[in-house]
Amino acid sequence: MAFSNEQLERYSRHIILKEIGVKGQKRLSEGRVLIIGAGGLGAPAALYLAAAGIGVIGIADADAVDLSNLQRQVIHSTPDIGRLKVESAREKMEAINPEITVKAEPVFADSDNILDLISGYDFVIDGTDSFPAKFLINDACVIAKKPFSHAGIIRFRGQLMTCVPQEGPCYRCVFPAPPPPDAVPTCRQAGVIGAMGGVIGSLQAMEAVKFLTGAGQLLTGSMLTYDALSMEFRKIRIKARDGCEVCGKNPSITKPAGGAAPVCEGIAL
Repeated sequence: MAFSNEQLERYSRHIILKEIGVKGQKRLSEGRVLIIGAGGLGAPAALYLAAAGIGVIGIADADAVDLSNLQRQVIHSTPDIGRLKVESAREKMEAINPEITVKAEPVFADSDNILDLISGYDFVIDGTDSFPAKFLINDACVIAKKPFSHAGIIRFRGQLMTCVPQEGPCYRCVFPAPPPPDAVPTCRQAGVIGAMGGVIGSLQAMEAVKFLTGAGQLLTGSMLTYDALSMEFRKIRIKARDGCEVCGKNPSITKPAGGAAPVCEGIAL
């Protein structure tokens, strides 16, 4: 594809980067990214991916905007209260970049729909909050060989990692199984500083851009953690676990199961 003069101007700050250039911008324009969860993590990721010119962006969430969301879910505004989050998000994304295609999926990810949801996308961003949903996305992406970005936020802390199936560890390599119900507080119970979603969600968008363009190194085999109070990032090396239930040599999990409706977008770290 050849870019028009208007497109060359829109993406000029990308194109002058030697790591991106015209070829990289074309890859972005041809790329397809799915965001599961239109909350504190999905909101900034969606805005930056739309601005970057990702050709097709899917966004899946069955929740509606409420007043408590507006402290951190920056893609929504006060007039959006009561609207489906995916419709609110699509409107803002298309306003930023009318050239992209936004596919709004007003559903929560579960074992019945997850493989269909991720099908046809190059990269998946996990912006959900609950452990069942995070394990569901991990298992489905590993089974379907879909690269994805995991992240979680709570209080003043955040974490993220990128999983490229068959090239590095998955979420279960670090956390083999969900904790017992109610063992770990959600961000509704423990709180979360609003800007944390912007920090970590933007990094998830960066991972998607890097994957599509081939620029730099992905967080494959690493967990990046961030403590806002001490203003410290820490990169922790992680290894694939030989006996991993889903990505190991003899997996016991061969189909996705579980899933849960988003409550916030945080997990305990």
